[in-house]
Amino acid sequence: MTTTSARVAEALAWLEKRGTRTNRDGMARYGITAKKAFGVPVGTIKQLARTLGRDHALAVALWKTGWYEARLLTAFVGEPERVTVAQMNAWAKDFDSWGVVDTLCFNFLDHSPLAWKMIGPWSCRKDEFQKRAAFVLIACLAAHYKSSPDAPFRKLLPVIETGAADDRNFVKKGVSWALRHLGRRSPTLYADCIALAERLAASDVASARWIGKDALRDLSKPAVRKRLAAVKGKKS
Repeated sequence: MTTTSARVAEALAWLEKRGTRTNRDGMARYGITAKKAFGVPVGTIKQLARTLGRDHALAVALWKTGWYEARLLTAFVGEPERVTVAQMNAWAKDFDSWGVVDTLCFNFLDHSPLAWKMIGPWSCRKDEFQKRAAFVLIACLAAHYKSSPDAPFRKLLPVIETGAADDRNFVKKGVSWALRHLGRRSPTLYADCIALAERLAASDVASARWIGKDALRDLSKPAVRKRLAAVKGKKS
């Protein structure tokens, strides 16, 4: 049986073979400044993940290598039901780009039953990417759990309003993402999110104004309003 360390070595060799300087340069242009990166697209990383399957021990070991692509791979081979609060907090301390944060939250962490517990603590973190993770989790939970009741999501609106005061680029974009996805969930949440977005858009705080206006632009799109009207019609 192949050991975890041997599987890690094989995965890294596979990734290194497919990395390019062009992709590394592209990462930098999009604000991803990983200390260790091969330059492999996410689509190619997913190909490797399909051959590896879910293996939580492998996911943990891949993360420890520090390679950007290996940490993205963690999201596709980790087992959400096995991740612990301690692991999530330890990984959060290593967050160094929006690419890692978004990939991990969207494909892995939001599927963990512990995801909800991380939002409050992470939203209070000082580090830009750790704080972003809280709002990306909100967006991902809102997008992936469409049949869940609105009540737990409505309780997150004060967290979003507080986070809107942070003017750091990757935080404010995460806050906007969270607000926009909550607003798309249901007609009731739509009304709540529009009210919050309008309040933020009128704020004296620049980051809050930006978030409010960004959310209003998105939630006012005809396609969004039409879909929510159809949902409301089915329920009435």
